[in-house]
Amino acid sequence: MQQSIIAILSVTDIFDSFSETQLQLVAAICDTESYQTGDILLKEHDQSTELYVIARGGVEVVMNPTFVSGDVDETEMVVLTELRQGQVFGEVALVDQGIRSATIRVSQANTMLLRIARDRLMQLCDTYPELGYKLMKNLAADLAFKIRNTDLTIRQYQLMLSQQKLDGS
Repeated sequence: MQQSIIAILSVTDIFDSFSETQLQLVAAICDTESYQTGDILLKEHDQSTELYVIARGGVEVVMNPTFVSGDVDETEMVVLTELRQGQVFGEVALVDQGIRSATIRVSQANTMLLRIARDRLMQLCDTYPELGYKLMKNLAADLAFKIRNTDLTIRQYQLMLSQQKLDGS
């Protein structure tokens, strides 16, 4: 199992450029868990500090739109994106230990996740500064990519809304 965890980590962007030894160190602190379609892994506004790597299957990132608009049915969750094998979630809470910004729901049967506890990962980074530097550099790049994509999505929605206003006038 350790070898398969290392193989998964080696194709995950936030562990890019890690040596075999560094991947082994991270693999040693991973817990594996399997889930089924519809399982809720994390809830929006909950507090947790784990980082997750999708080893197999997929998850949906969903949110409750009533947080920003009171006129939407509370049971209607909006799917923001779907994540697949090799992608990560929980990286923001890993950095700031804040509340979860979205709900994570399993979208495929037999989804397997690698769960990495923040305290164990930070201890590893403190013990092996080169590993910590690589992780933080890759994590910053991953978050910057996600922020840029979110910004583009918001701009597309703004354009769509402004066009609807023009068409409706």
